[in-house]
Amino acid sequence: MHPQPESYLGNVNTLGPRACYDEGKRIAETLMMEYHREHKVDVRIARIFNTYGPRMAHDDGRVVSNFIVNALNGEPLELYSGGSQSRSFCYVDDLIGGLIALMNYEGALRHAPFNLGNPRELTVKELAELVLKTTESLSPLRVAPAQQDDPSRRCPVIERAKSELGFEVQTPIEAGLAKTVAYFRGVLSSSSSPSS
Repeated sequence: MHPQPESYLGNVNTLGPRACYDEGKRIAETLMMEYHREHKVDVRIARIFNTYGPRMAHDDGRVVSNFIVNALNGEPLELYSGGSQSRSFCYVDDLIGGLIALMNYEGALRHAPFNLGNPRELTVKELAELVLKTTESLSPLRVAPAQQDDPSRRCPVIERAKSELGFEVQTPIEAGLAKTVAYFRGVLSSSSSPSS
């Protein structure tokens, strides 16, 4: 389903290479609701969509960190399926604001899931081009084969978070990428410096 509202329950290949990731998120929600029902634990459920920003691990395998590190190192940026799949990217400061608002929320939907993410969607190829522009890199884009079970589109509906939490994305991707690139520049330059 696209874009994805909280009512969407998912379509997961339980035996695929992404199964642990996909099913891990689903079982976490199930366990939280069981603790709420059985033990009256006051839970909140956040469905976090792609988040990026400073202090990401350089080798975490996420598309933003992969692209930035490769661009800064002059290595190719790999576009699975040519980069036509789309994603939405939320800057970490915006996400943290949403999480704090959700933790403090006492409304009627407090035990329901809340999508937290950026509703602005762009293709992975567009992200790669933005990273190249931001880093001023001449790294090439390289087309790679599709990955099994990789969703073609991921974008949240955030109307519930807007109306109930006052959640709004404040940071444009261009500004968030500039801060993230500056962070990775510092990390990579300090890791390549000779140790004393």
